[in-house]
Amino acid sequence: MAKAKNQFTEEDDALLGELGVEVEVKQAGKYTAEQERIIAGFEEIQRFVEEHGRIPQHGEDKNIFERLYAVRLDRLNAQAKCRELLQSMDHQRILSAEGREMGASEEAMNDDELLEALGVETEVSPIQELKHVRSTKEIRAAEEIASRERCEDFDIFRPLFNLVQDELKAKVRQLIRCNDKTDVKVGDWFVVDGQTAYIAAEGAIFTTDEGREDRRLRVIFSNGTESNMLRRSFQKRLWEDDAARRIVTPGDLGPLFADRVCEDDQASGMIYVLRSESKLPYIVENRVLIHKIGFTTGSVEKRIADAKNQPTYLLAEVEVVATFALYNVNANKLENLFHKLFAPARLNIELKDRFGKPFQPREWFFVPLHVIKDAVDKIVNGTIARYQYDPQKACLVAI
Repeated sequence: MAKAKNQFTEEDDALLGELGVEVEVKQAGKYTAEQERIIAGFEEIQRFVEEHGRIPQHGEDKNIFERLYAVRLDRLNAQAKCRELLQSMDHQRILSAEGREMGASEEAMNDDELLEALGVETEVSPIQELKHVRSTKEIRAAEEIASRERCEDFDIFRPLFNLVQDELKAKVRQLIRCNDKTDVKVGDWFVVDGQTAYIAAEGAIFTTDEGREDRRLRVIFSNGTESNMLRRSFQKRLWEDDAARRIVTPGDLGPLFADRVCEDDQASGMIYVLRSESKLPYIVENRVLIHKIGFTTGSVEKRIADAKNQPTYLLAEVEVVATFALYNVNANKLENLFHKLFAPARLNIELKDRFGKPFQPREWFFVPLHVIKDAVDKIVNGTIARYQYDPQKACLVAI
């Protein structure tokens, strides 16, 4: 994580104190918990800008992640202390971007909601408790939901969050509304309080004072924090948050591939796997391990008809070794998902086209065919987010 030279001033600390935020004394070379969360939230916006080439925008036509980032960026731009904190790491000049309009709902945010949009948890100060006495119900809810803290091993979970977002964009996963009966178990994904949440672990079952069974959950959030909230409390929060969504696995969405087609399913295209018949020594030596993973909305045979004259096919004839007809998904983005999964094994080779111009094919991978089929199976059963490709072992390994 990049280090900023600027720190919160005493006036800033006093402001946070009035808002009920516990301010930690900053040690040399370290950030406070609030600063780390603000930085983590800003890094998510930076990843969005890097991927999409633009700053996040408001609008009902935008997905929930972009709308969240847009609100968060508005909040960051609105506070001088945040701009000072993030200035040294704003290499994309995101904070200086102009031409943004804040929605009416964002303008109406109070201070607590503002800090929450930045990923900062707030607590009611003793003075506020005297002025605004909370009900027994509110106090009990606050006690049930454990406060969030920094997730020290978030680097382990970061690839999972990135992959789930990729799968949402590819429509391999989808968002569905939660209800009062929404189940919560290890491995489940949700969007709650504007953050993606992953249920990483669960504790032993115990009986509450009311005689109900409950258990603690380890919930990891996309802003790099975690909480050990009660399962029933988490379910209640899903029900109370109108914007909360469950991120369903591919198995919940119906068929992806052609062996389970229903009347209402819509064809998306074809993922195909090829082997090259190139005479290049390296290709000949490793022919059964080198594969191209591509996508077409038409005929595969027509797509590869002129392969010997196209650098993308290594200027040689190709053999079709597997095809997967896709339904109900964005096949083009699913193809990109395969490419990202097998990126560590991308073939590093340079050819010259018929005009003598250097060309590097991007869709060829040093991956055994059975591993590609294994990835397809894991996409179908919804477990692909838990795996990554290990080129040394030539297999998918659990993250």
